[in-house]
Amino acid sequence: MPLRFTMNDAQRAFDDWGANCGPGAIAAVVGVTLDELRPQLGDFERKCYTNPTLMWEVLDRLQVVWGLHTITPLAWPRYGLARVQWEGPWTAPGVPVRARYRHTHWVGAQWSEAKQEHGIFDINAMNSGGWISLSDWSDSLVPWLLEQCEPGNCGAWHLTHSVEVDCVGDKRIFEIPGVMKAKARRRVSASASNQSQGRLL
Repeated sequence: MPLRFTMNDAQRAFDDWGANCGPGAIAAVVGVTLDELRPQLGDFERKCYTNPTLMWEVLDRLQVVWGLHTITPLAWPRYGLARVQWEGPWTAPGVPVRARYRHTHWVGAQWSEAKQEHGIFDINAMNSGGWISLSDWSDSLVPWLLEQCEPGNCGAWHLTHSVEVDCVGDKRIFEIPGVMKAKARRRVSASASNQSQGRLL
């Protein structure tokens, strides 16, 4: 879906109200501008981050049909959103789960039949149009993000949530094995929405 905001729009939204990876990914995938999205973001401007609960609320406010992947390891959505967990001391065994929340990142994802590869939308890739290949994202952008934003990281990451988004309205996302309807999402155990491992080279 074509982006409806530019790099300048993203910078202005960041300066004005703190728009970052979560709002950027939602706007890119759903096909709205950041200004159109802003009234739907609940308490985002108070806390300046998008946890899964807020993400589900925003998608519901936008009346988007969506579903969660439940089969682990999690696959990238064919079209939708993914929450990335950067790994470091905060993900070590015994560390309270809440310690890792601030070390997460939302991106958009879209499978390309022509290229046989996922494209990733990352708000930090707006100088390249926002959407880049998964290989460029994981090999080039991710190492830069870890170096710039995540001191103490261990060079690894995994998906905590993979969200299929239906922008067509035919609900065919629920034909994908393991994709659960949003209304049943609260029945998913913590282990069912756990980890898809990815390790940087």
